[in-house]
Amino acid sequence: MSSFDDREKAFETKFAHDEELKFRILARRGKLIGLWAAEKLGKSGEAADEYAKSVLLSDLEIPGDADIIAKLLGDLAPLGVGENDIKAMLAEKLAQAEVQVTGAA
Repeated sequence: MSSFDDREKAFETKFAHDEELKFRILARRGKLIGLWAAEKLGKSGEAADEYAKSVLLSDLEIPGDADIIAKLLGDLAPLGVGENDIKAMLAEKLAQAEVQVTGAA
């Protein structure tokens, strides 16, 4: 193999690794934000886990955060939680997820 082919293969491998890592971090963030919302809704145990799964699944509907924000806003607005609160918590949970998945602080 030529040096160019080796570099190309290395870039492809790194890209695949980075995409997998990104997916795992976003999935973890979805679970963390779901558990946060479940707690706000008074759910615990298995009910909280099921709610977190529903939040995670809602995040797969369209690219970006609009779908997860809409779900959480619909569920939490009656409790006085606004869109800015949800966006702030998404950022916080993303940071937590990065640490949990990568082990880096």
